[in-house]
Amino acid sequence: MWDYSEKVKDYFFNPRNAGVLADANAVGEVGSMSCGDALKLMLRVNPETEVIEDAKFQTFGCGSAIASSSALTELVIGKTIAEARRLTNQDIADFLDGLPPEKMHCSVMGQEALGAAIAAWKGEALEEDDHEEGALICKCFGVDAGMIERAIRVNKLTTLEMVTFYTKAGGGCSSCREGLEELLAEVNAAMVAEGAIAAQDAFVFGSAPAPQKAKKVQGFVIPDAPVAPAAAPAASVAPASPGLSPAREAIVIARIIEEMRPPFRRDGGDVELVDIEGSLVLVKMTGACAGCQLASQTLGGIQTKIAQALGRVVRIMPVARI
Repeated sequence: MWDYSEKVKDYFFNPRNAGVLADANAVGEVGSMSCGDALKLMLRVNPETEVIEDAKFQTFGCGSAIASSSALTELVIGKTIAEARRLTNQDIADFLDGLPPEKMHCSVMGQEALGAAIAAWKGEALEEDDHEEGALICKCFGVDAGMIERAIRVNKLTTLEMVTFYTKAGGGCSSCREGLEELLAEVNAAMVAEGAIAAQDAFVFGSAPAPQKAKKVQGFVIPDAPVAPAAAPAASVAPASPGLSPAREAIVIARIIEEMRPPFRRDGGDVELVDIEGSLVLVKMTGACAGCQLASQTLGGIQTKIAQALGRVVRIMPVARI
């Protein structure tokens, strides 16, 4: 369980300004429901004073995404466009008395939506367009180079782990890892030249630990080392229905995973059964679950339940479609 502040919980359970703003004249949309998080920010701006008189939001995502979006509307109402433009994702996190590092991408999403809404109001083109060739870095979460660079600069990020925490980029299949390393090294080098960070703190291309090797199985990418912990010793596994046929085992496994999905969905993620190959159970983690630092605990819990039900050791393995 994430260590959320009381204010984050309040803004999640009692979100302010949620819904549709019918007379909005500035709208910013970021993210994608297929990627796990999406935000539509609607502003009503006074055309004479450029004061934001009202704001509402619609968010698809975890509790932190909802709280961050709600906090954003509270922060911008009453501000001029110029004042709102100076807001950062850290301002959103500070307003909520902090966010867990792994959830900072929710505040970045808010800042990106605000930037898109202001650009729409001003009639300006966004700095980067997701659909431009080469702009999209992380296909799993639809994160472009512009968003990543802004997050690195605003938050002075110097590690791949923090880039993932703040943008979700690299939290899926990891095929974008090399591109992320190149971009982080390039931006950090520029920040050193500008005096924004110290040279010894800057990320150097190739300095990050090597990623896990992977193999392909029926159109899926499977890492050699499992994310989930090893199954419980056989002596501690209590078989519920010994001697099940392979077909019956498949039904039991599918039922267990299906019963465990609702809590993951409520937090903006999901775990789906992909295939069963003997003692290997392949699952696909999407949305918030894909980049979650507690994925091993999630899969370990599923693994234990399945092992107890089948009366034998099984291994849960997360996979990603090619």
